[in-house]
Amino acid sequence: MRKKQKKSKEEKIAENYFPVDESNLKNTIEKPYKKLDISKIETIEKPKKKISPKKRKSSAKKKKSKTKKVTYSYPKTKLKKSGYELVITEKPQAAMKIAAALGKSEKIDSRGAPYYEVSRKGKKIVVACAVGHLFTLKQNVTGSSVPIFDIVWIPNYLARKKDFTKKYYDTLLKLMKNASSLTVATDYDTEGEVIGLNVVRFIGNQKDANRMKFSTLTTDELNKAYDNKSPSIDWGQAIAGETRHYLDWFYGINLSRALMNAIKTTGSFKIMSIGRVQGPALNLIVQKEKEIQKFKPETYWQVFADIKNTPKLTLKHNKNISKEEELEKFQELKGKETEATTKKKEQIIPPNPPFNLTTLQTEAYKFHSIAPIRTMRAAQSLYLSGLISYPRTSSQKLPKEIDYKSILKILAERNKVQKLIKRKTPIEGKKTDPAHPSIYPTGNYQILAGDEEKIYNLIVKRFLSLFCEEAVIENKTISINVDKLKFSTKGVSIIKPAWMDIYPSKLKQEEIPDVNGKVKITKIKTEEKETQPPKRYSPASILSELEKRNLGTKATRANILETLHNRGYVKDTSIKATPLGISLISTLEKYSSIIIDEALTRDFENQMDSIRESKSKFKEKEDKIIENAKKTIIKIAKQFEKSEKEIGQELQDANIKLRDQEKEENKLNICPKCKKGNLAITYSRKTRRHFIACNAYPDCKTTYSLPPKGKVKKTKNICEECGFPKLMILKAGRRPWIFCFNDKCPTNKERIEEYKKKQEEENKEKN
Repeated sequence: MRKKQKKSKEEKIAENYFPVDESNLKNTIEKPYKKLDISKIETIEKPKKKISPKKRKSSAKKKKSKTKKVTYSYPKTKLKKSGYELVITEKPQAAMKIAAALGKSEKIDSRGAPYYEVSRKGKKIVVACAVGHLFTLKQNVTGSSVPIFDIVWIPNYLARKKDFTKKYYDTLLKLMKNASSLTVATDYDTEGEVIGLNVVRFIGNQKDANRMKFSTLTTDELNKAYDNKSPSIDWGQAIAGETRHYLDWFYGINLSRALMNAIKTTGSFKIMSIGRVQGPALNLIVQKEKEIQKFKPETYWQVFADIKNTPKLTLKHNKNISKEEELEKFQELKGKETEATTKKKEQIIPPNPPFNLTTLQTEAYKFHSIAPIRTMRAAQSLYLSGLISYPRTSSQKLPKEIDYKSILKILAERNKVQKLIKRKTPIEGKKTDPAHPSIYPTGNYQILAGDEEKIYNLIVKRFLSLFCEEAVIENKTISINVDKLKFSTKGVSIIKPAWMDIYPSKLKQEEIPDVNGKVKITKIKTEEKETQPPKRYSPASILSELEKRNLGTKATRANILETLHNRGYVKDTSIKATPLGISLISTLEKYSSIIIDEALTRDFENQMDSIRESKSKFKEKEDKIIENAKKTIIKIAKQFEKSEKEIGQELQDANIKLRDQEKEENKLNICPKCKKGNLAITYSRKTRRHFIACNAYPDCKTTYSLPPKGKVKKTKNICEECGFPKLMILKAGRRPWIFCFNDKCPTNKERIEEYKKKQEEENKEKN
């Protein structure tokens, strides 16, 4: 039995957040910065040491040197002739599942990095994990010049201070010393292959290793994968993945650095980023925004005719009317008789194909408003729990070797839909994936909650629907023709729901009666309307568009969208380009359009696919792609250098515009104390926290506390108890938390009382 899903950080924050009342003002008021009186500060100068001319010259040379080699030596591990087999997984949960499947296992804690010793048919196997990427690309020299291509793989713990991966690195290094053979059992995709390859070559000091390939973490499949493991890693996937890492670094670091260097010329600084996929993705959103901005609404009219019938029916004229004077002729139709005809047409609708990651993300957003990044996290968790197959797939094909009957029996009985299962073989789509089949449930079951429960149920229902018959609907059209003016109305009724009884459908049933013969027009109505601008992308539709254009990968698209939000280039769920995002694209169009050229990015994707699918000459292909990428980046760097000041000024102007816009958006209600200023969402650089303050400061020092984490945004909602505007705490991939920030509001009374008790208890402990 699985425990209920853990609460999100925002939910925990909500529980531990206490609005503080006036008696605790010292905890809520942002203290103004006190200017130091320099005259009162005593300075003690240390006597300068005499430096010899030789030392002075050597020190001068050191200062001139802007580059410094990154020093890291890979361990020279040697495998033993007689030792155990070391199986390397990608996640701790996967290690546990694999160890349990292979035989009798014992968990051993190695300073917080557990591994498993397994006994299988008299053979010793050790299963340990890499917790994702243990290595990262780092430039081999210090400095921030552009372009830089001298990069090297180094352990994460050397690149990032206090990185938690060190204990897993150390554990794998320790285990390598007593191993006789290595088996890679990471996720079978390009990223998993790179993770495995790096452990094998940089920790194990080996050129190759065995490879387990599986799509589910079920006992049967894991045993089959072990018994039929390949004697070599998948070099096509490994080199394709490595190439992607190199390209992403070259483009991401160099181009982002060029942007920030340009802004520095204005005397300002802002963290900015752009990449080979990020640029074209942002361009799509910006071009959509420009279409909306250019759009000019046009007035048109729709004409409706009521006919005498039981019940009364309203038919719509088949065309929209663009000129108002044309409406007069329709008024002459009132009271006239005409012939009505009803046409019926049956339509067969087959079940939707199996889920791949993109369709799962789009459907989860459509039915449950779950953001794509949250869907991916939930699906990954379900996979590691052994409930579904590997989710990062583009396939719409199910594996022929899986035991459909057993899975169907379990799921159909649990969902009480046995009678609807009619097919022996499932409906499939056209898309394939060389690494993994489509997403399907394994038949295992655990108690779930939150996103995981919703995503799992969606996957189960989709899978069950594949074995159902086609649905049949009836489309009905009633039409009339009066003085050569045509009117009609349409209805839809479900004759045979079939799979629609299992999988949710947004098909709206609208039944209308059969009407044939003479009818009389009793009323003519007109409605004035305006043409609407193009719809902005939703998180689901932008993913579909990126997939359609072959930009990014199934695993990276959601992360790219999150980055665009974090950088301030786009905002809202109806994705809107900000002034900064629009300016960035306009600037790149003017000075270096190649950065946002999706054809170039798509070409690189195709080349990496060719590496993955090839059977030889992997390195030669990698070198060629990288060499072409370097030439492109050098060209871009020269373009930037030529117009650096102009680029910097344009971006800085847009950044100021964005800040002013956010400032206006952060205005709340009139200050209840001074009645002059406005309360506004404010950010303190000193405390790195948001709070509410009156913009009449320093005359008015009214403040309200806010939760310590998350992006704060005002809503259109007003608190029913106190009339204050409600705020929203946002964090990518999490549910928004809406609350009232007024410490006097009755809704916060309990929180304040609880806070006071905690304060009293803390004071008692101190005393």
